[in-house]
Amino acid sequence: MKRLTAILLTILLSGFMAIETSTACTNFLVTKGASTTGSVMITYSADSHVLYGELYYWPARDYPEGAWLDVYEWDTGKYMGKIRQVRHTYSVIGNMNEHQVSIGETTYGGIEGLHDTTAVVDYGSLIYITLQRAKNAREAIKVISELVSEYGYASEGESFSIADPDEAWIFEIIGKGPGNKGANWVARLIPDGYICAHANQARIQTFPIATGKKTSNAITSKDLKRIFDPAVECVYAYDMIDFARSKNLFSGIDQDFSFSDIFNPISFSGARFCEMRVWAFFRAVNDDMDQYTGYVSGHYLTKRMPLWVKPNRKISNYDVMNFMRDHLEGTEFDMRNDIGAGPFGSPYRWRPLTWNVTGDPNSYCNERATATQQTGFVFVAESRNWLPDPIGGIFWFGVDDANTTVFNPMYCGITEVPECFKVGNGDMVTYSPTSAFWIFNQVANQCYARYDMMSSDAIKLQKELETKYIAETGTVDKEAKKLYENDVWKARDYLTKYSVTTAMSTFKQWKKLSEYLLVKYIDGNIKNEKDGKFSTTEDGYPAFPMQPGYDDKWKKSVIQDNGKILLVPAGGGH
Repeated sequence: MKRLTAILLTILLSGFMAIETSTACTNFLVTKGASTTGSVMITYSADSHVLYGELYYWPARDYPEGAWLDVYEWDTGKYMGKIRQVRHTYSVIGNMNEHQVSIGETTYGGIEGLHDTTAVVDYGSLIYITLQRAKNAREAIKVISELVSEYGYASEGESFSIADPDEAWIFEIIGKGPGNKGANWVARLIPDGYICAHANQARIQTFPIATGKKTSNAITSKDLKRIFDPAVECVYAYDMIDFARSKNLFSGIDQDFSFSDIFNPISFSGARFCEMRVWAFFRAVNDDMDQYTGYVSGHYLTKRMPLWVKPNRKISNYDVMNFMRDHLEGTEFDMRNDIGAGPFGSPYRWRPLTWNVTGDPNSYCNERATATQQTGFVFVAESRNWLPDPIGGIFWFGVDDANTTVFNPMYCGITEVPECFKVGNGDMVTYSPTSAFWIFNQVANQCYARYDMMSSDAIKLQKELETKYIAETGTVDKEAKKLYENDVWKARDYLTKYSVTTAMSTFKQWKKLSEYLLVKYIDGNIKNEKDGKFSTTEDGYPAFPMQPGYDDKWKKSVIQDNGKILLVPAGGGH
């Protein structure tokens, strides 16, 4: 990733981060009626093999009348053009603004020919510009609609999660082809008490159609002035269905129009590599999901999953963090159970996702689980309507693989980024000893080598830190609210200090963990421990380490592959 100091200010103001993303992200959405505390939560794993994990920040600013904003494509840094700037923008930390509005995304691509290469606003810029302009989820939908109508939509198909302290929406969009401003899109409100998810496959099928009546729960983009009506639960581009007809993509009645089936038809890869992650989340909290096992296997595509489901229990922020760590454990797709797991039960497979064997006409696949090695950053955005905005929003942020990261509480009202997460502190080709991305990658890659044992050491510390931080929020909230009543900026300064201190503490403890893992597991041995210290003999010499070797399943596979060469003759030979 290129990081040029000369353009850093422009980057921060425009929303561009010079990265290359891939269609491999995951979003979970939890409504307030489905959460243990009444908070609204969305998650996002920003997954790409070349994405550097860092925490973006835009301060609130005032602009003069007639100001313009330069837009740079989020993935590549290419200059896209100018758009009109608003008079005031809100502060944004990561993917959450000071009003507790949060946005995540997953890329689904969609059918060919609809990417408008002449448009100005790409999906990444759309997210961060919208966060700087919207005070709630419905206003965010309005901002997105107005931006793509005026400047066009410059990316492939995307699914967005949009949340505020009261609502969570799923918003799916695709372009109209080169030179055609606007976009095809539909947004649906997740019913309270339900959960939703998306992971690189468009999921909205049929949806309520606007009737023109004031009581209708659906409106089109021509009627955006009504979007703030609580009765409205669905909004869509007014010309989308007519556009699909004009391109011979659809010929039925409006009520039968399915966004996903028209713009991103389900395929083996869409089910197996994308919907599988949605299914794993739903399955964790809903007892009726095994009926879709054939669907997510990619072999029986006609029985699609519902857009949202009702969980069988309330979901906490800690639950959601752990759902982001799923490797399909406990399912028939559990990657720890075949020879590909290696001798130490790894739930990871290196790319590519599909592969062939010389002389075999068939293709085979690896699984694409929620937790994956190529994550740049991951978050749980939690919005709480019983607290003032700068205090109510917590952006739980981590870098690298969700399985071995720590979610740190970054309150949405903070005004400074911790040094370990700062933009410019290292990059994908530049190691930095003060960067959280590099230290978390160091620990994760150590764990990949001896997953069955080493990962448990990381997860033990992870749990200790996260449960501590979650427990602390009650006290931090209370103190910040007391300060807020007299001076909002004293409250924001307090939250900034807490968030920065917490993240830096995590960084220091994770660095110690990397050193501990190196000492404990060096050269395939495992040192004995007693009372928190590595064991030594009476004269202080290191005690002889454990050498656990391999399990019988792995030994049998080695015998099958090369047993004749490795065989020790009876009696040990002469």
